[in-house]
Amino acid sequence: MDSLLCDELVQEIFQRLPPSMSYTVPLVCKRWLFLHRTSKSSLSVRLPTHPYSISSFSSLLSRYPRLSSLTVIIDNSSTPLFSSDSSAETEAVHGPSLFWDHRLLSVASNCSYLRRLRFLAGPVSPSSLVSLSSSCKHLVSLSISSFRPFSFRWLTSFPSLKELFVVESHTANSIHFPTLEFDSDDDDDGTHTSLPASELPLESLCLTGIGAGDRRMGWLWRRCTKLRRLQLRSCEGTVDGASFSSFVRCLQGLQELELRTCRTIADGVLLRLAEHGSSLNSLLIYDGGSRDGLRQFIRRCSSTLQKLDLRLPLDLDNDHLSAVAENFLGLVSLRLQSCCLVTGEGLKTLGTAMSAGLEELALINCDVVEREPGLLVTLGQSLRVLRKLDLSHNEMLLDKEFVSMLVSCKNLVDIKLRGCKNLTDVALVSIFKNCKLLESLDILHCCWIGAKEVEFFVLNHPRLRRLEVEESKLSGGAKMWASQKFIEFVG
Repeated sequence: MDSLLCDELVQEIFQRLPPSMSYTVPLVCKRWLFLHRTSKSSLSVRLPTHPYSISSFSSLLSRYPRLSSLTVIIDNSSTPLFSSDSSAETEAVHGPSLFWDHRLLSVASNCSYLRRLRFLAGPVSPSSLVSLSSSCKHLVSLSISSFRPFSFRWLTSFPSLKELFVVESHTANSIHFPTLEFDSDDDDDGTHTSLPASELPLESLCLTGIGAGDRRMGWLWRRCTKLRRLQLRSCEGTVDGASFSSFVRCLQGLQELELRTCRTIADGVLLRLAEHGSSLNSLLIYDGGSRDGLRQFIRRCSSTLQKLDLRLPLDLDNDHLSAVAENFLGLVSLRLQSCCLVTGEGLKTLGTAMSAGLEELALINCDVVEREPGLLVTLGQSLRVLRKLDLSHNEMLLDKEFVSMLVSCKNLVDIKLRGCKNLTDVALVSIFKNCKLLESLDILHCCWIGAKEVEFFVLNHPRLRRLEVEESKLSGGAKMWASQKFIEFVG
């Protein structure tokens, strides 16, 4: 049979196999190994922290000539994957800039079809990124690690780049990259506003670790005229001097904003967003801002916000929820994590106001779920169109409360109960009886849900496609049936 199948047909079959089976395919014969490699479009590589041969890394990449997506990260716990040589030892002496630049150049020389690259194994220099652009002309998504202050002039070499993720490197902060000819600080402070600024194609931008006094940001903001998604993580600043107006202009067309651990700048960004961000439909704030700043934003925001995700343990209260119920009537998704000051009264008010439109509700590690009996029942009766429910890490949640809610939630397609240690088999039986549309279920670390009930659920639920559960709770029969129904297991 193998000899009757042409290479193209075998490769097509490989691409249609579920992930659980793709690991065994290369073991059949050398031909299948070769065809599997040449048909593979996505690859993830963990590099050891020890020096190793550049040629070995290049050789590995050369075996996968059709890669469109590549992830390269560091594996701190591993032993060397490749043999070390003299060139590797020389790199180690000269520091991480040369060490990781050579790895990035290996990617450039072997992966010309790349569209997405995550290179987070170590910091890379602007010059190596320019070299990457000459080989990987079709890149649309790039994730890198770099030293502060960040430099962005190399972006002009990537005409197709839509997504950029830059993470601050904490490795050898005393080392600085050489400055390129085009990488000066001219017009970074906004003093050369008469010069035309060429547009960058970026639509999604994620920056981690911007300092309060970092320069060079103005150059970037002036050219991000097409930005639709902005993520700021652990940032103490956004701009310096007169470039603030350029940053504000980026907010005008913004559709999604994430602020993670940006307490020093959160209020200022939200205030400007309320004034200029009329296109915003998704907002995430984790561990930052103030009660008053958030309240002002909610009351003054003129956008039709659809998704709100908040992790503000001591900054979110019932007043905020009341303001959300009044001003964001089009809300489709509400996610709250570790919000200690929220009470059942605030959530019930919100549930009543959003009864006709809210499709996703997450109350993750929110003690109000355990503190106020009957809350989930009331929410279930109000939110009749709910499709996604996440109650993860509510360790004291009981079967009675959860089951009573499910009676009213017939349209659920996604349920997450990870870490709900007091739920038992009764909860799983109730899900089976009430949630016939369910496609995804997460019951990891639910200690009292047993293997027998998991097997029954897998064998009999009509629409299940994804299950997150410990492998020890999966019997051989459950695994076999799941492979036939293309159910994905995550453990």
